[in-house]
Amino acid sequence: MIEEHGRVVAREPGAIWVETVRAGVCDACQARKGCGHRLINQSGGQRARLRVLTPDTFQEGEEVVVGIPEGALLRGALWVYALPLVLLFAGALLGGALPLPFDGAALFGVLGLLLGFIINRWRDHGDRGRAYQPTVLRRCPAREEGAVRMLSP
Repeated sequence: MIEEHGRVVAREPGAIWVETVRAGVCDACQARKGCGHRLINQSGGQRARLRVLTPDTFQEGEEVVVGIPEGALLRGALWVYALPLVLLFAGALLGGALPLPFDGAALFGVLGLLLGFIINRWRDHGDRGRAYQPTVLRRCPAREEGAVRMLSP
């Protein structure tokens, strides 16, 4: 399970909006010098807002831990990135093998890429992305009055 600490910033019926800060792991990573993720985080893109479906009630400002299964993240990445690429190459190979009076490899490659995007869009529309929706794993314990808040604005 991939976990992230966050703070509830808004509520709506059946869901909450959680703001997370993505900066903690970059300092411990051995690839920090050559990683593009660290550069993105340093340029002000550190906060993210997530819509989390939950039947429980939370108060604004409450700290929670949200998570998503690692398998769901891997499957999502494969669908989004690998499927269009595989169809692009398959279309290019098919178009190159056909005896056409024009460059069939380019045309069929682009058509394969577009088909991959359409399939992904259809899959996302079908399940509304529920398989990739983060869930609230637990509430963070209340901090003492003088303690430093990890997610201060």
